[in-house]
This record gives sequence, structure tokens and C-alpha cells, in this order.
Amino acid sequence: MSQERNKRKCRTGIVVSDKSDKTRLVSIERTYRHSLYDRVLRRKVKFAVHDEKNLSHIGDTVTIMESRPMSKTKRWVLMEVIKKAAEI
Repeated sequence: MSQERNKRKCRTGIVVSDKSDKTRLVSIERTYRHSLYDRVLRRKVKFAVHDEKNLSHIGDTVTIMESRPMSKTKRWVLMEVIKKAAEI
């Protein structure tokens, strides 16, 4: 079982929505260089993440891991909260 888990993808991103119960929207940004124009571009992707204990909130930096489908859109699970958002 541990060997199977090692193949799962892990990503780090920022929580952008915590309105749903046990579900978070995490935005992951990546940069890459355009092959023709040689310009650095940024792309953002939002993932629906399962957060069983509602640990994360908007602005938190989190690590997520690929998992079995939990709903129509949820295919990721919250692993840990790396950094809490600064409270105002």
C-alpha cells in the first residue's frame, strides 16, 4: 500500500474558497516559458479538495494529494496546512 501512495501526485497551493463543508478550492500557479516567444507565462488551476476536519481557511498554504474520486469534481485530499494566513 505504501508503494502505491508514493506514486500519487502531491501539489502545494493556496486556499481560495472555504464556503463548502469539508471542501476547499485550492489554486495552484505554475510558470513556464513560451516555446516560440520565449516569454514567461503564468497558469492557474483550481482543484476541489476534500478537507475532512475543516482545518484550512482562505489564504492558507496547503499540500494536497491525488486520491480516488469523492464526488463529481473532488479528486484531491488535504494532506497538511503548511502556513496559516495572516489574520487581520
